[in-house]
Amino acid sequence: MTTDGGLATLDSSMADRLPEVSQHLFRAKAIKGVSFEDMAKALGISEVAVAGMFYGQVQASADDVVTLSHLLDLTEESLAPLMRFPDRGRAGPMPPVEPLIYRLYEIVQNYGYAFKAVLNEKFGDGIMSAIAFRTYVDKEVDETGNPWVVITLKGKWLPFTRF
Repeated sequence: MTTDGGLATLDSSMADRLPEVSQHLFRAKAIKGVSFEDMAKALGISEVAVAGMFYGQVQASADDVVTLSHLLDLTEESLAPLMRFPDRGRAGPMPPVEPLIYRLYEIVQNYGYAFKAVLNEKFGDGIMSAIAFRTYVDKEVDETGNPWVVITLKGKWLPFTRF
């Protein structure tokens, strides 16, 4: 359950960098009171993937468009742009200025080489795919009642080969 009741809205500072369909999606989401989690269950994908569709970073299938049109009371034609190739390069300024996104960036800055060392030790020379990739977000509450974020990043390992 989200603290905003599933009514997350589009960050207005991002609006000019996103596809036009994004604004329609966020508006319909707020009107219908549907969470990313609700849509993810209906689509059979992760809630991060659904949010990625809203930001133009994940391509929707024809079935996704049909399901979203029913969930959000939007026409399939208005959602057709979701089936285009995604544009993942418009996330925002670097380094990020939005505090939560900056913290994620900071994690990679501070621990990136440690992750790399451990991954190379376990898997050999290579990289984790961001294409053959899944991610999940969960919430845990500790024994004192403090909420903790759990982000799982799961990517296929791609070993480097000599050429």
